[in-house]
Amino acid sequence: MKLTSSAFGSGEAIPKKYTCQGEDVNPPLVFEDIPEHAQSLVLIVDDPDAPAGTWVHWVVYDIPVNAHVEENSVPGTQGENDFGRQDYGGPCPPSGTHRYFFKLYALDTDLHIPEGKNKGEIERLMQEHILGQAELIGTYSKQ
Repeated sequence: MKLTSSAFGSGEAIPKKYTCQGEDVNPPLVFEDIPEHAQSLVLIVDDPDAPAGTWVHWVVYDIPVNAHVEENSVPGTQGENDFGRQDYGGPCPPSGTHRYFFKLYALDTDLHIPEGKNKGEIERLMQEHILGQAELIGTYSKQ
């Protein structure tokens, strides 16, 4: 599987537009080489460099396998992030440069659960259903 963005490349800085200092909208994402028998996709965006431990910025599940993510869009059912919201919360590190992991999972099922589940709940539910995964890492430091 492959996960890319036209807004930034792997290991590159995420443009300000997609952060708390900009428009705070999600970047466009493209999913490629999805396993043939996948039924749905899950996207989790988190920051492992946060001072208090990994900070979750976006959780989306039950994404159709033929989807791609347009800028400022919701491709599936949104879970709750660590901001306490059910939407995309852009990079907003308190200090230094942080890494932001965009993680895509292909599942052999739809999760069919209500919106608002957190990352831990989604990871437990999808554990036995992952057919493939991909990752895109961007960085950001406040300007």
